[in-house]
Amino acid sequence: MMSLFRRRPRPEPTDPFRPVTPRIPRAPLPAAPTTPRENPEKARLRAERRLKFTAACFVLGFATVAIKMGAIAASEAREPATGSLIGAGIVNARADITDREGRVLATNVTATALYAQPHKMLDPAAAAEGLSRIFPDMDAQVWERRFNSGSKFFWLKGNISPEQQQAVHDLGEPGLLFGSREMRLYPNGPLAAHVLGGARYGEQDVRAAEIVGVAGVEKTFDDYLSDPVQEGAPLRLSIDLSVQAATERVLEGGMKLMGAKGAAAILMDARTGEVVALASLPDFDPNSRPRPATEGDPGDSPLFNRAVQGVYELGSTFKIFTAAQSLELGLTNSGTLIDTRGPLRQGRFTIRDFHNYGPQMTVTDVIRQSSNIGTARMALDIGGKRQKAFLESMGFFEPTPLEMVEAGSVRPIVPTRWPDITTMTVSYGHGLSASPMHLAVGYASLLNGGTRVTPTLVAQTQPPAPGARIVSPRVSAEARHMLRRVVTDGTASMGEVPGYQVGGKTGTADKPKYTGGYWDDKVIATFAAVFPAQDPKYVLVVSLDEPEIRAAGEDRRTAGWTAVPVASEIVRRVAPLMGLRPDFDPGRDEFGAYLTQTAQR
Repeated sequence: MMSLFRRRPRPEPTDPFRPVTPRIPRAPLPAAPTTPRENPEKARLRAERRLKFTAACFVLGFATVAIKMGAIAASEAREPATGSLIGAGIVNARADITDREGRVLATNVTATALYAQPHKMLDPAAAAEGLSRIFPDMDAQVWERRFNSGSKFFWLKGNISPEQQQAVHDLGEPGLLFGSREMRLYPNGPLAAHVLGGARYGEQDVRAAEIVGVAGVEKTFDDYLSDPVQEGAPLRLSIDLSVQAATERVLEGGMKLMGAKGAAAILMDARTGEVVALASLPDFDPNSRPRPATEGDPGDSPLFNRAVQGVYELGSTFKIFTAAQSLELGLTNSGTLIDTRGPLRQGRFTIRDFHNYGPQMTVTDVIRQSSNIGTARMALDIGGKRQKAFLESMGFFEPTPLEMVEAGSVRPIVPTRWPDITTMTVSYGHGLSASPMHLAVGYASLLNGGTRVTPTLVAQTQPPAPGARIVSPRVSAEARHMLRRVVTDGTASMGEVPGYQVGGKTGTADKPKYTGGYWDDKVIATFAAVFPAQDPKYVLVVSLDEPEIRAAGEDRRTAGWTAVPVASEIVRRVAPLMGLRPDFDPGRDEFGAYLTQTAQR
């Protein structure tokens, strides 16, 4: 019965427009490749190696990070930089200044500053009273008014001692605070004060203060001393601390003995131009540098550096230049006779000698006895044009290139016109004004063999290249021979130091007034020396301002009685310190032998 009612599947209706897709038989899938089963022991070993390698990488990475962190913690602070400055250290202190032997002349030390914040004060009146007891220069009433003025900040003291800091701390005032900074310290006090110059604070806050140079080498080398690239490398000067101390001690004693108001001394290496000692008196302590004078003669200030800033007529010390140029030009030799009859008149001017030296003198005797007339006659034969060029070649027309701001600002006073009378007066040191440093450079250039030197305050690691030739070696030797005769039997007889063969020339000139004109009874006495004369190592220039001494029943002001004894004592003290061994052989005549050999060629 059921089968009768079973419905048959209804055929799908055909669509005459539906395309008929032919059935494509499907290809059989390839059978999966069969691989042999891996050894479980090998799989375990491979996994173990992978785990060990991974662990080693982690250990190495952590060790690298730890080493780097330790290195950073142990190193000094670094600031970011670019280019060649990457990694440059932060130099928190200004670089030291040392002498040629490495002894410290200037350094930085940690200091404490004191400042006030009045709005934090509990009792401004008590604070002002307490400060006045600790610092006598602080007026209690003045500071009480300032503390109550409404201002929120006051600098009180730039540097205070540990004892003062403790005393302020004991006041118990929360409005009095301390700031740490560095200060410039000159451990030798006034020694070499004019060379160093001094420093001051520049920009500052409660945590730090900038130190800047104000004079001397501190000012000249300000950029070097504060440059982080130098990483605190000290500035090494040519000054020898022991020689400087001996020079200043003798110069101060001589200044007092001669009744002078000021003095200067320069000791220079005749071949390299290195300044071994430079002194100017009166001096000052750069730890408490005084304020510049605002009135009166600037030369009376202790800040005035007479060695490089003092521009004077240097008198007869110039005569050796005239004689040397005459020899170099072939106009004379050391034995040529010069007419010394006087007085010598040129127009309305008259030139005289200090003594009557007779009608004739040799060139050597003109220098030995210091004849103005004889020197003037040689200068007329040279001529003004050639004389001017010769002095210019030794640097007498320009500031000295010494590394001090004071030296660069001082230009010699040179005549605007150069007639015959100027030629004559300049030949014996009148009419042209220069500093003792100019004179030291001139003597070193003339006497070291005849080559120009450049003065320097920086210790030289290598010998400098030879400078321009000033005179021939023969003329240089003859000039030294003449200067030696000045000491042995001339105007500088008190300059002899046994064993060191000193040669030199005296010079005495009227002192100029800073307002113009000259003093009638005041002089500048100068002695320029070389030693040992037969083999020049050093040049010494000593200058005294207004010296006068009672000797042989008379008041003496000339250099032979004043500057010469001081210079000879300086040589006596410093020559052993510089390693010069005395030579006591009186029979040797290096000059005579040299000149004889030269004449035979």
